[in-house]
Amino acid sequence: MSFSIKGKSCIVTGASHGLGLAIARHFAERGAYVMAADSDDKRLAEALAADAEAEDSRLRYFAGDLRQRLAQANLVSATIDAFDRVDVLVNAYRMVLPSKPGNPDEDAVEELLQQNLLTALRMTQLVSKRFVKQAEGSEDEGGVGCVINMSSIAARRTHPRLLAYSVSTAALDQMTRSMAVALAPDRIRVNAVSFGSVLTTSLNQAMNDNEGYREDIVSHTPMGRIAQPSEVAEVVQFLASESAGFITGQVVTMDGGRSLVDPVGAPAH
Repeated sequence: MSFSIKGKSCIVTGASHGLGLAIARHFAERGAYVMAADSDDKRLAEALAADAEAEDSRLRYFAGDLRQRLAQANLVSATIDAFDRVDVLVNAYRMVLPSKPGNPDEDAVEELLQQNLLTALRMTQLVSKRFVKQAEGSEDEGGVGCVINMSSIAARRTHPRLLAYSVSTAALDQMTRSMAVALAPDRIRVNAVSFGSVLTTSLNQAMNDNEGYREDIVSHTPMGRIAQPSEVAEVVQFLASESAGFITGQVVTMDGGRSLVDPVGAPAH
């Protein structure tokens, strides 16, 4: 078995910054063909234009509101046009918003279910159809494609200000398991990475805005540090590789042990 992803065609959503950007670059640097997608066209271009325009670049980018079905379909079509096929989908398109649970006019739960759950679900459904079509007539009994969702340890922790985010990531975890079972007969794998104590864009902003957050997080992370997005990208690569060929329906926790001890004093994950 191999951890190689060389030659695989991959869609990475949420790729204009943070985890999505780190994963897109990591995959391209290791020989994968990458379609990096996000709704923020300006930020996406600023982050990836130089990479995409480099000689022999394996990276392209797509801008569109991925909450919309037309944009999702156009993203898959653009990937097929660029690379002829799709082998891996990484759903890193996510949002973190504070919640006000006692306010009946609060709409963060609805917004984050749309952003963090439904977008990933629709992309998984759309891309899995492509996986199946690509496998038609093939005698290879191996996997035909895989999906990796970006989740959070907030799915299993309780804090009032994290209500919407926790609900949406908990739903994403269950969607991962359900889709894994549903798609297994088609030889499609679906897994998730549940992370915490990782320097995402949202966590970095939270630490800048709130004095003491960094110290609180580090002190409640047994490994005593905050991880870099590149470390998450390594885990995603493993799940996308042939070495993970019999792994499906799993939510892999990567948090330096934080979820084992953290009382969630600071609502930053």
